[in-house]
Amino acid sequence: MKKSWIKELSIVAIVLSSIAIIMGIFVMARTAPANSDSEYMDIVKQHYQNFAPPIPQKVEFCGKEIPLDNVFVREALDRELTSIMYNHSTTFLILKRAQRYFPIIEPLLKSQSVPDDIKYLAVAESGLNNVVSPSKAEGFWQFLLPTAKEYGLDTLDGWDERYDLEKSTIAACKYLKQKKEVFSDWALACAAYNSGERSVKTRLNDQGCNNYWDLYTYTETARYVYRIIAYKLIMENPQQYGYYFRQKDTYQPIPTKEIIVDTTINDLYAFAQQVGVKYNHLRFLNPSIRGNKIYNKNNKKLRIYLPQKNGLSWDYLTRDMQNEQMIIE
Repeated sequence: MKKSWIKELSIVAIVLSSIAIIMGIFVMARTAPANSDSEYMDIVKQHYQNFAPPIPQKVEFCGKEIPLDNVFVREALDRELTSIMYNHSTTFLILKRAQRYFPIIEPLLKSQSVPDDIKYLAVAESGLNNVVSPSKAEGFWQFLLPTAKEYGLDTLDGWDERYDLEKSTIAACKYLKQKKEVFSDWALACAAYNSGERSVKTRLNDQGCNNYWDLYTYTETARYVYRIIAYKLIMENPQQYGYYFRQKDTYQPIPTKEIIVDTTINDLYAFAQQVGVKYNHLRFLNPSIRGNKIYNKNNKKLRIYLPQKNGLSWDYLTRDMQNEQMIIE
């Protein structure tokens, strides 16, 4: 009985394997021919979860076309696209955060006469998150403390304007515009943001080079501008790179009001109660606060944000959205 049972089971396994092989051949036969980009994308959407990131025929950064006909340029961009595209959780969070923070960043870039594409530099630096790097660069724009002070960002005991999105964005604009004047090129200005003006200038001179795309430099800087451009391509066309979500899934701007404080705050827990806001909401809306006290001995005017009435209700923030509204190209 036992041998008969094993024999029958083996026959069933062989039959099922044969069916699987036949079905695989059938699918391959159907999906193999792809005579155009549109046919390729149709096949991808129907049959595959993993696919090579599409690279447009023309890609511009800060108003200038990048040389995609250069094999090294094309492959460097493809590397960053692939890396970001398949870093799903991080990329999804960035796409969601962008709906909250880009409306703040974009008008500031415009007011400073800086190309809109520079907003993707902040994405590449921090993922639109207040983070601290191993080298102690901090905030969305990842300023080191000496550079922050040089470009007008103040720090107090318990207060750090590297975390003020508006002020740090303006400081980043000032830095980049200065480097643009030095190099006459936004891509090289961005490279200098990553590795410093001296480093970029030295390597350009040593190599007799005048552009980012032909520059041989540190791996981090060599990948840096391509990473910025890759974020631009994916965030401008998320569905083309496999990201589908609804407007209501994103993080919406939080309506706030502001107050000005020009004295030391010895107890921020008590201060939160005094202004009628939860302490964790106070800290979330004011990442410049870096402790439970702010020592303001020179009476600097500090701008502190508080939520408007109902401003932290999810239903309030998404009240005008259709549930199934899709973010599309």
